[in-house]
Amino acid sequence: MPPRLNGSLTLQDRLGTAKRKDYPQYRERYPEGVELKPGTKIHDKLAAMILTRATDSHTAISQRFSTWNDIDKTLTTYIDLSASDTKTQTINTKRAEKRPISIVFPNSYAILETMLSYMVMAFFQDPIFRYVGNNPESVIGAMLMERVIQQQCEYSKVPLALHTMFRDNFAYGIGIAAPTWKVTTGKKPIVRPVTVPGALGGMTQAGREIEWIDATLHEGNALINIDPYLYLPDPSVAVNNVQDGEFVGWLNSTNLMNLLSEEQNDDDLFNVNYLRHVETGQSSLLQADNSRRTQKTGVNKRDSVSNTYKTTIDTITLYVKLIPRDWNLGDSDYPEVWLFELAADSIIVRARELGDAQGKFPIVVSASESDGYSATPISRLEVLNGLQDILNWLFNSHIANVRKALNDMFIVDPGIVNINDLKDPEPGKLIRTRRPHWGQGVQHAIQQFQVHDVTRGNMADSQIISQLMQSLSGTDNPMMGNLRQGGPERLTGAEFQGTMAGAVSRLERVARLTSYQALQDMAMMFASNVQQFMDEDAYIQTVGSWPEKLSENFGVGPTDPISVSPFDLIIDYNVRPRDGSIPGGNFSQAWIQLYQILGNSPELAQRFDMVRIFKHIAVNLGAKNVDRFERQEVPQVAAQPDQQVAAQVQQGNLAPTQEVLG
Repeated sequence: MPPRLNGSLTLQDRLGTAKRKDYPQYRERYPEGVELKPGTKIHDKLAAMILTRATDSHTAISQRFSTWNDIDKTLTTYIDLSASDTKTQTINTKRAEKRPISIVFPNSYAILETMLSYMVMAFFQDPIFRYVGNNPESVIGAMLMERVIQQQCEYSKVPLALHTMFRDNFAYGIGIAAPTWKVTTGKKPIVRPVTVPGALGGMTQAGREIEWIDATLHEGNALINIDPYLYLPDPSVAVNNVQDGEFVGWLNSTNLMNLLSEEQNDDDLFNVNYLRHVETGQSSLLQADNSRRTQKTGVNKRDSVSNTYKTTIDTITLYVKLIPRDWNLGDSDYPEVWLFELAADSIIVRARELGDAQGKFPIVVSASESDGYSATPISRLEVLNGLQDILNWLFNSHIANVRKALNDMFIVDPGIVNINDLKDPEPGKLIRTRRPHWGQGVQHAIQQFQVHDVTRGNMADSQIISQLMQSLSGTDNPMMGNLRQGGPERLTGAEFQGTMAGAVSRLERVARLTSYQALQDMAMMFASNVQQFMDEDAYIQTVGSWPEKLSENFGVGPTDPISVSPFDLIIDYNVRPRDGSIPGGNFSQAWIQLYQILGNSPELAQRFDMVRIFKHIAVNLGAKNVDRFERQEVPQVAAQPDQQVAAQVQQGNLAPTQEVLG
């Protein structure tokens, strides 16, 4: 039996749509030696192989969706409303009142914010990626590589993509990103001289004019985030070993206009015109938004646009290690990495050998809670989800009890009191007795129930649960910026530093793992992209770790821009991974005490470099670019008698200034 997808069509039925259509003949530019017109045997064979792998991967990873949905609810403070909550919400809408309903107590959100803040401090430093030369000839080139890639990261806002990757890692257990090389083209102004015939013949300049020409506006590295719900990993390998898998990819939703515009400028794209004739552009793997991120707002990005003009096209991007002969893509019997893009589950719009210098899938994955074996590990917030549910119940049950107590429950004799007057919840009400009881008093007409707050201790229990969650996640009060409350003794400096150091060391472990899992590979791919795809010179500022060396090597001032050609970056380099520490995180008061001891001991001061120790303390306190504050050596100028100067010149010890300056 053919494999059945999430929709109603089988795999063969889905691909058969392309063959049954009477497509017109479009002029396409296919890969060399391979014709991939929709409906041909080789096209449909490749499409089936791509879709089969994507379906198997999606089936495996979708088993995690229900758990991820719970995390989405936690982070959007959303709880499915009960019947009583729905009734309360209806009353609120009609009367424009604010009555509390069940919510998620945002403790997990606060923990997530604390962990993200640490990651930002650990990695969003200048530069984000650090390189070293493996030989003396590559030292200067590594410095240039560092500055060029930093400028590219700032232009393409790589830190924003890193923040999303870190957030996905903590929330879902995996954060995925795709390093890519992006070229932006457009119009660029240039100034040209305007010439006119001169009075004595020839041409003379009469002014200047601005001309707009087609040019490359920017080229450089960029980082694309991949939604974990749309990720298509090889389920047979662990999350840490994505490069060992046979394939990896993701789902994406775009539209026909974007694909047509991209095909116009991208020689690798083809067959887009055939998408005009498919019955539906949606993929059977992406029929709805599987996440619960939009549960609170109710806005679904796939359903928010009218179908009367929406031309949604879902694509499957897949990198595959394959033997070209087996896939009818060449004569080679050795594995190659190919890039495929399948649109609407039926039409291949991209197929080419990857050809990147690093020879890896351009995918990096951060999974700091990985056990080293699982394809989809648990997340930090998932570990806390059980405690979060208890915290929600404690808080909401207390609010429900308070709301119940405020509703004033009464026992009423309807033979004495007009029951409709009691139903009015507004203050200042007038309650009427029935005519037969006029003048007989109202002592026994109404009696109020005694109210007992059985949930009084819930808030104290909630505080204990919150502290337990923070302790388990390594985000204690000092990390959140809160000092310990309560107790007869005040918080001591030693207690604060000890607690802070313990929490920092736990988060430092997470950051260091992330550095080795994702950022080291990302740095290698960025540098490889620069060496392979950079075509134009770049200008960098001589700032960072080595401004003096760069300035001396290129003969410019410490603030002058340096021109860097692609040839300057063809070097033998290596990446220096960050250790996960933050500025000030390794600081200890003991360093200042040691520095004072060294300063008071002449013997120790001769054995240790006081300046370097001072720089170490300053850096750990969070100071940046300490070197720029160093005093520059100023040549000493001394006046000498003319006869003495003449004698020094004759001996060759002095020279005239004009000769020195050339």
